[in-house]
Amino acid sequence: MHEVIINLHMHTRYSDGSGLHNDIAAAALKTDVDVVIVTDHNILVHGFEGYYKKRNKKILMLVGEEVHDQARDPQKNHLLVFGANREVATFAENPQNLINQVRDSGGLAFLAHPDDPEAKAFKETDISWEDWSVQNYTGIELWNALSELKTIVPTKLHGAFYAYFPALVAHKPIPNTLAKWDELLASGQKVVAIGGSDAHALDMHMGPIHRVIFPYDFHFRTVNTHALLSEPLSGDVNEDRNLIYKALAAGHCFVGYDMPAPTRGFRFTAQGRDASASMGDEIPAKGGVTLQAKIPSHAEVLLLKDRKVIQTWKNQTACTHITTEPGVYRIEAYCRYLGKRRGWIYSNPIYLR
Repeated sequence: MHEVIINLHMHTRYSDGSGLHNDIAAAALKTDVDVVIVTDHNILVHGFEGYYKKRNKKILMLVGEEVHDQARDPQKNHLLVFGANREVATFAENPQNLINQVRDSGGLAFLAHPDDPEAKAFKETDISWEDWSVQNYTGIELWNALSELKTIVPTKLHGAFYAYFPALVAHKPIPNTLAKWDELLASGQKVVAIGGSDAHALDMHMGPIHRVIFPYDFHFRTVNTHALLSEPLSGDVNEDRNLIYKALAAGHCFVGYDMPAPTRGFRFTAQGRDASASMGDEIPAKGGVTLQAKIPSHAEVLLLKDRKVIQTWKNQTACTHITTEPGVYRIEAYCRYLGKRRGWIYSNPIYLR
């Protein structure tokens, strides 16, 4: 498997962001990300996909969109769309029809920021996902960095504080989103988890105070989706685009908070009697399965089965668990950063059937 770091879910001046595609590329080239996926609201912007280079560094920019019904009040049920290759915003009124149209177009559909609470001090309304009757979507945005910010800014003073100390914001995915994901997995669905920055690089003005809230390059150092590809990126945009979307569709990825320490190199695998599996895969439980987690640096590691923690390792980099029990198994890893225990890695599941 070949790992690439993807920062996805971000906005430009084509919707409600402050920068242009070239600004995003320039910011990404300062960081360790390999791929960025721009998702402006209700518009599929053409002409910017491709490789951007500076000296010996290059990044791949892909373009999707974030679709929601603009006539709805409040404007809930936002959907991240990747790889549909056509405009689908005209179907936003009905979330299930929208998802069907995306799938029929060969695209991926991820429920954006399932829990996105209001922030009254900034006149931001609740734009959580509401229609849980939908089916056949690819997955959910498990950790949205901007949604998390909304949970800790009850006043403008709090907003000003975190504008100057943004590294203090991230703790973990919103607990209700984690619980909902586990509930969906327990129902028998395969639901791929991704992490998004929701980067806007917004200008904040409070009297004499002017600050950019989470510049693009800051976001690119925080919550990322790490995808495991079947082969390395070739430099051909179309081939590499297909490789990346194929990995995301299969759940061959994990969510990593890369600011405390790099999460590159994390692996969660399973070895059975006659088969092996990685994140997103199924494997027979019969005959016994050895689950292994490789952690890039020492951390507190939790193994969950069907929503419950069944084993915890402290200060470990290699973890092994042997089982014959069918179920949905996934890994969470935590580390200490800026005086607090923070979520660091969230794997996609391995399904023992």
